[in-house]
Amino acid sequence: MLTRRSLLARSPLLFPGVLSELLAADDPLAPRRPHTRAKAKRLIMIYATGGVSHIDTFDPKPLAKGRDGQGPDKLMGNVFGAAPNKNCGTEVSDIFPHLRGVMDEVCLIRSMKASHFDHSEATLGMHTGSPTFARPSMGSWVSYGLGTLNQNLPSFVVICPHLPYGGTQVYASDFLPAAHQGTRVIPGDRPIANLQTPQAAKDLQNLELDLTRALNQRHLASRPHDSALAARIKSFETAFQMQTAAPEAFDLSQEPEHIRRLYGLDRKVKGPGADFAWQCLVARRLAERGVRFIELIDTGSRPNWDSHGEMKEHADLAHNVDQPTAALITDLKQRGMLDETIILWATEFGRTPWREGKNGRGHHRDCFSVWVAGGGFKPGHVHGRTDDIGKYTEENPVEVHDLHATLLHQLGMDHERLTHRHAGRDFRLTDVHGHVMTELLA
Repeated sequence: MLTRRSLLARSPLLFPGVLSELLAADDPLAPRRPHTRAKAKRLIMIYATGGVSHIDTFDPKPLAKGRDGQGPDKLMGNVFGAAPNKNCGTEVSDIFPHLRGVMDEVCLIRSMKASHFDHSEATLGMHTGSPTFARPSMGSWVSYGLGTLNQNLPSFVVICPHLPYGGTQVYASDFLPAAHQGTRVIPGDRPIANLQTPQAAKDLQNLELDLTRALNQRHLASRPHDSALAARIKSFETAFQMQTAAPEAFDLSQEPEHIRRLYGLDRKVKGPGADFAWQCLVARRLAERGVRFIELIDTGSRPNWDSHGEMKEHADLAHNVDQPTAALITDLKQRGMLDETIILWATEFGRTPWREGKNGRGHHRDCFSVWVAGGGFKPGHVHGRTDDIGKYTEENPVEVHDLHATLLHQLGMDHERLTHRHAGRDFRLTDVHGHVMTELLA
């Protein structure tokens, strides 16, 4: 008897798109047709943990008019200085000189509103659309909706030395099939634990895998609708294939010296985010190899950008991530990949326009900045405006659900149609909210 897969493979009458969708029923990571014509194939998310001050970075407010934090209102402007990009005029803090140089490739949103005022909740809101309930991450939704372009690597990879607020939930698949959960990579000599098989054990491993595969397939045949079981089987297959593909993807010795210098691998950096150049260059290599969603997290839950006591902590953290992030934009563009790659830079919320502690700032959810580059977004564009002290949005407010809907749209997915049936109803990344912000699109 022919299996469904072999029957479909031998049929010349089916359209390729239909064939791929039918095969996807057996393979949770098979490539899927988007709902609409996609502008981008993949998304790289860069997440700055702790709440980056918009006032001191991408929405700088001047120190003029006595706003030095010393008055009775404790109002404090940008403590680092700022200047405009020479091409598009977008003003950026002096702690991001490299990023300022590429802002003509960036669509900057200065009017984001956070989903919560506490770290864990706001972090989950940015990643999953839900600050209070466990929900699948955006990367899992993208993997679920589009599948992968490379069966030898995970569709969703998270590179982080330490877990952020919210822990593993930021890359969890939750009620989506388990194959769509993010695979965590830790910078260093062994990015993925237990990946290498000792040479002497390879023959034994092959025998064990053959037996496991046969038993799994027999078990699945009696439970053809068990998506969790199918996903578990797929995870074994992907893990085996990664033994060859992943070491090559993480091997930066293959990169020419001028690319290594572009990302700043030769710099002397220390502290949180010191390995961010490695993260960004690996992200480009994974993007080239078909990974659908890649997230980079520079720091964990401590220490990070949560500068309650001293804003100068921002300067050291910015130094570690500024050059590699700008290099990622530059490198993708010169390879012709930026148009089909979305780069999202985000944090969980902003910081108060008044001083807290010695020279710090508190949490601020009412407005903050994120930015997007590539993937059909308007380059050199600024969306939204805050008031003159950076407390409230005065023009074009943006909710997290709006951002998610727009990102999915550029990847070819309708956020209202990308759903999964769970607990008696259809769930989606944007819940019952969100609209596509066409004004951000080129």
